[in-house]
Amino acid sequence: MLSIFLNFISKLVEIYSICIMIYAILSWFPGAYQSKLGKLITAIVRPYLSLFSRLPLQFAGIDFSVIVALFLLQFGYSGLLILINTVLSVA
Repeated sequence: MLSIFLNFISKLVEIYSICIMIYAILSWFPGAYQSKLGKLITAIVRPYLSLFSRLPLQFAGIDFSVIVALFLLQFGYSGLLILINTVLSVA
């Protein structure tokens, strides 16, 4: 049962990471955020990325918030796995 849950969470993190990367790639194309795909990806990804909007993550005109968001998403998932393994090994 736990392996099914962890597999599900793993797939969610993977899909969300792909959505964040697509969001970043859409920024290279003018008007891409106004397309149907762009609006869908923006609606999915923007709430998470807005958490990083107050941080000074823009250097030389490049916004690194996407990289930080991806890093923290993976870091959080890894931390969840460590926490679950720790709890299971104690029990």
